[in-house]
Amino acid sequence: MIRLLRQIADSVMDCNKEEALRAKDIALSKLKTKDILGAQRIALRAQRLYPKLEHLPQLLTICEVHCAAEAKVNGNMDWYGILQVEATADEIVIRKQYEKLALLLHHGKNTLPGTQSAFNLVSEAQTIFCDHVKRSRYDIKRQRDTLPVHCARAGSSGQEKKEP
Repeated sequence: MIRLLRQIADSVMDCNKEEALRAKDIALSKLKTKDILGAQRIALRAQRLYPKLEHLPQLLTICEVHCAAEAKVNGNMDWYGILQVEATADEIVIRKQYEKLALLLHHGKNTLPGTQSAFNLVSEAQTIFCDHVKRSRYDIKRQRDTLPVHCARAGSSGQEKKEP
């Protein structure tokens, strides 16, 4: 009886693996055509079907980085989103996250479509956050651009212009 249950479980896992492989192939096709959200949605389905599928973490990382790059913050690149860290992250957290993403996106180990551009985005984020001046400028610009419209900015009279 136990052997029969194991055979059934193995059969189900094989079906799931086959379906996950098909889903992964579809996700790769979508990634090649720059349908990042579609690729991510299908890759997540593959992950639910068979989490141990080869190269799935790399595929999902590529999708996450590209989705973050498309989701601008007030028209600006969201470098924190690309690096997948909070704006309050310290240098150690940023370095560890960069190393994690760089390992998943290294072109020598990952030949999936979109790898190089995702790696370039992550590297650019790392470059900004490792330079205190660049990070401070980015943070100031990000905070300034996220002020509500009704807030007065430095140097203004504090009154909104009225349209005639």
